[in-house]
Amino acid sequence: MTTCSRAVLSCCLFTFLTSSLFAQLHYQRLAMLDVQHYKFDIVLQDIDNQIKGTASVAVRFLKPISRFSLDLVKKNASGKGMTVTAVTLDGAPLSFEQKAATIDIQLSQATVVNELYVFRIVYQGIPTDGLIIDKNKFGNRTFFGDNWPDRAHHWLPVVDHPSDKASVEFVVTAPEHYQVVANGLQLEESNLPNGLKLTRWLETQPIPTKVMVFGAAAFATQLSGEVHGIPLMSWVYPENRQAGFNDYAPAQDPLDFFINHIGPYPFRKLANVQSKTRFGGMENAGCIFYFENSVTGNQGLESLLAHEIAHQWFGNSASEANWHHVWLSEGFATYFTDLFIEHAHGRAAMVEHLKEERRDVLDFATRRFKPVVDTTITDYQNELLSTNVYQKGGWILHMLRHELGDEVFWEGIRAYYQKYQFSNALTDDFRLVMEQTSGKKLGAFFQQWLFTAEHPKLKSSWAYDAATKELTIQIVQTQRGVPFQFPLELGVFFSDQLLPVIKTCRIAQQEEKVVFKLDKSPTEVVLDPEAWLLFEGVGK
Repeated sequence: MTTCSRAVLSCCLFTFLTSSLFAQLHYQRLAMLDVQHYKFDIVLQDIDNQIKGTASVAVRFLKPISRFSLDLVKKNASGKGMTVTAVTLDGAPLSFEQKAATIDIQLSQATVVNELYVFRIVYQGIPTDGLIIDKNKFGNRTFFGDNWPDRAHHWLPVVDHPSDKASVEFVVTAPEHYQVVANGLQLEESNLPNGLKLTRWLETQPIPTKVMVFGAAAFATQLSGEVHGIPLMSWVYPENRQAGFNDYAPAQDPLDFFINHIGPYPFRKLANVQSKTRFGGMENAGCIFYFENSVTGNQGLESLLAHEIAHQWFGNSASEANWHHVWLSEGFATYFTDLFIEHAHGRAAMVEHLKEERRDVLDFATRRFKPVVDTTITDYQNELLSTNVYQKGGWILHMLRHELGDEVFWEGIRAYYQKYQFSNALTDDFRLVMEQTSGKKLGAFFQQWLFTAEHPKLKSSWAYDAATKELTIQIVQTQRGVPFQFPLELGVFFSDQLLPVIKTCRIAQQEEKVVFKLDKSPTEVVLDPEAWLLFEGVGK
């Protein structure tokens, strides 16, 4: 996901409160059940914003229980929210109670462990959030799902947590002037009586609710190519037809790069969709939504396209098991965008990106002093997404690459993805894979960079002794807390050489003195000349 600005993360107090109320419920419920599949039959209309829904939810229970809940926001005093009219199992009605953000369902008898139960929930209402019903920039009415991080339950009865993944089917009935795009492959499009049209899409791979969506609008569509057998589609507003096709076409290159370097693409198609998402880009599985002004006709979307496409592997397939570990999604997408830039435009172009991202991290630390994995966050919508999980998360991967070397780094990335594809991981799971791949203990690296709010602040000075032909460099860490441990490259410049000589030392103490033998006096010594370290510092 890419954000346009901090303003896009604002949401109403009601949303925050309901999210907080059922956050603890997830952890108890996830030990009791596992949703296998959702089928959502949704009816849209133009006379008002009310939707009608029938959800079939296939659940496998892990414990014998007689009562469980699904997440769905109830109709509130303003008239927005969902009203459930019936819950059935095998055609038999079940008792249920609808609370502020959940449906509590009572079973007639305790569940059998590992047996599959398919519940049918009938409901209707005006979504408070999650499904954006609005006019687009050209004044045309549109419907776009926008579920991240836990906003699906504003319009869909689900277990709204990233670790409960399921396959999903959308069957959308709407006035015939709408075209519908969604996750997976399109199985049906049928004209119905009374000017209606039914469209059915099925995603067979398990995905988190945050990236389950459909979009309904007037579209111009184009098959812009196939990459390793994956159809690549562009869906744009008809008024933006040529400009949109032009802007989204470069998606082929990052898709090819990631397939070659990470592993097979996890889904059966990739659609890039112009939409009303509140984010700059939202990485919905196989169906990426971009903000509507992303289309300019100038093909200026390379980094945005790469970021959202990288999410198909990291975030959608290998997903964070808990929101607090969202850097496994956003940090990965940020750094894999940098890696694609390095591949497409060379290392110098990547370094410029990295230096800009480093400046962002250091500036952010002056305003919000928190670790990347911040378990104190409860307001997921407004506090999870930050420079910490994007740019700092990306920089941590960059430093890990330097620590391990390119070959081992890529081997570890592929091993991590292969192990957790279509599943979930925490930060320690990633660490263990990288340790097993490299043969190195990485506990200290992960602790200092991901679970500590600090970063190195360095002061340095140097002197050259012509008699002994020794360059002595003093390096002092001035940040609070225990000293960081890291490899530090030093660029030693000479008056008769354009490029520096690179020297490497290992820093582990608050104060370090390193000495190198040199035949001549340098003109300058620069810390980290090739941008491998996240730090702030001064030197002379």
